[in-house]
Amino acid sequence: MSEPSQNKGPILVRHEGHTPREKSACGWRDRLISREDIAISPAAWAHAVDIDGAKPHYHKRSTELYYVLDGDGTVTVDGVAHTVSKGSLVHIPPLAVHSAIGRMRVLVVGIPDIADDDYFEA
Repeated sequence: MSEPSQNKGPILVRHEGHTPREKSACGWRDRLISREDIAISPAAWAHAVDIDGAKPHYHKRSTELYYVLDGDGTVTVDGVAHTVSKGSLVHIPPLAVHSAIGRMRVLVVGIPDIADDDYFEA
């Protein structure tokens, strides 16, 4: 068994409710890990989002993963509606137009981190 690399990056632990909460294009989000966390140079970001009518949009560079933590609704990707509920995961590749409706709390992971210049209304 090989030893771990000596060049480990910083470790980050955050707790929901102890992070900035803000209005986003998809609803209200808690920034768990974001591009502002320069000290750890995140390869991805993760936000807990209360979906509130996410309008159709896409990203040119980023893949998004939606994991439904609570509630249910519909996530539409490239015109195909997918019913989701607690425990559902949706993979949204770059350039896929997507939106969401319903009452649900979703862990959204963006790979790489999604910047303001990578959000396009459809």
